[in-house]
Amino acid sequence: MVVTRFAPSPTGFLHIGGARTAMFNWLFARHHGGKALLRIEDTDKARSTQEAIDAISEGLDWLGLDWDGETVFQSERAARHAEVAHELVASGNAYKCFATSEELTEMREQQRAEKKPMRYDGRWRDRDPSEAPDGAPFAIRLKTEMAGKVTISDMVQGDVSVQNSEIDDFILLRSDGTPTYMLAVVVDDHDMGVTHLIRGDDHLNNAFRQLALIRAMSWPEPLYAHIPLIHGNDGAKLSKRHGALGVEAYRDMGILPDAMFNYLLRLGWGHGDDEIISRAQAIEWFDLSGVGKSPSRFDTKKLQNLNGHYMRDAADNDLVRLAIPWIEQDLAQALTPADKELLGQAMPVLKSRAKNLIELAESSLFLFKKRPLGLDERAENLLDDPARTLLKSIHLGLTDLEDWTLEATEEVIKAIAESAELGLGKLAQPMRAALTGSTSSPGIFDVLILLGKEESLGRLADQIEKT
Repeated sequence: MVVTRFAPSPTGFLHIGGARTAMFNWLFARHHGGKALLRIEDTDKARSTQEAIDAISEGLDWLGLDWDGETVFQSERAARHAEVAHELVASGNAYKCFATSEELTEMREQQRAEKKPMRYDGRWRDRDPSEAPDGAPFAIRLKTEMAGKVTISDMVQGDVSVQNSEIDDFILLRSDGTPTYMLAVVVDDHDMGVTHLIRGDDHLNNAFRQLALIRAMSWPEPLYAHIPLIHGNDGAKLSKRHGALGVEAYRDMGILPDAMFNYLLRLGWGHGDDEIISRAQAIEWFDLSGVGKSPSRFDTKKLQNLNGHYMRDAADNDLVRLAIPWIEQDLAQALTPADKELLGQAMPVLKSRAKNLIELAESSLFLFKKRPLGLDERAENLLDDPARTLLKSIHLGLTDLEDWTLEATEEVIKAIAESAELGLGKLAQPMRAALTGSTSSPGIFDVLILLGKEESLGRLADQIEKT
């Protein structure tokens, strides 16, 4: 059975690269009918926080990623990690290193002076521990292979080889008895039954050390897939200067989770020319053969455009539910049941123009404003005396209209425009300013229908009275 894992360190938010790694692990497991596991690598107690754990969990939940079994917390498994280190000592595959920090610093300074690679020189590799002073602290180091090379057949990168001489006898257990990252990861992956390690290619070098440890324990070797990192749209490694990096930041920008899922899926993975891919299709199609070897470029504009597609395709009821918190925040008041019903009626019109939930909420605010409307600066400037004179003709023409429909209101306004020898836009803009308080809104006839006759005429009259 295929078993994957996502193992974030809770030292901050769930960044974009981590979110994509989580998705790829989840999709690979779901595609193969396997298990996707979650492990929190919280051994760095100084930097790990509950706030970060919560942020990661919320980000994964928002993306719709569910995990099999209980979440594993690495910090709770320190005793098991130490047990394996001592097993390796007993089997002769690891040894106790009594080198002091001063000795190791001197060793590194000498290597630097001689322009040699800085790595542990194996000074305790073949010495008898009895040579150390009684009670002296010691670390446990893996006794790595010194000759030959090791090759990893990576499912994304292909065959990658490293000379064993480049891998020093790295520490498994520190002198204070705490396990290192290398040891904890390997033990946890084995005990969790992980079969495929899908992670960023910044971990590729770690894989050779981890494989040496796995072979020392005679454990089954996982298959590796190291995914290229995500870059900014300028080709540089993604960093804070490229904008928001946390998944929650994009949620707070009004991005829909399905749109983010689709965008991250296509960031470094492809299925022919398909751009819009549903979650079900992603599970059906996903495999590592579709992952490219080159870094992907994160483009916020493309994400927004894709989100606009998902906004237009979303169910009206879902968008109403998602938009309400944004609207209530802008209005600083709760929507009434009647308001929510009106929002549902307006949604087919509103969602066709919005690229995100923020735009959707802003475009709906005119529906809930109380008379007399406050006008923004551009709307105020638009409603000069000639414009207000036009509003009088429009108000008069609409007052006697009994059939308040798109077709009927449009017929009246077009007739007024022809009579005044003006283009329809010359009437629509002052109407928009008077009816919504801004110069941007859905189609003006949609606005009339959504507001209804009484409210529309009242808003027009409010502005006419200012002349």
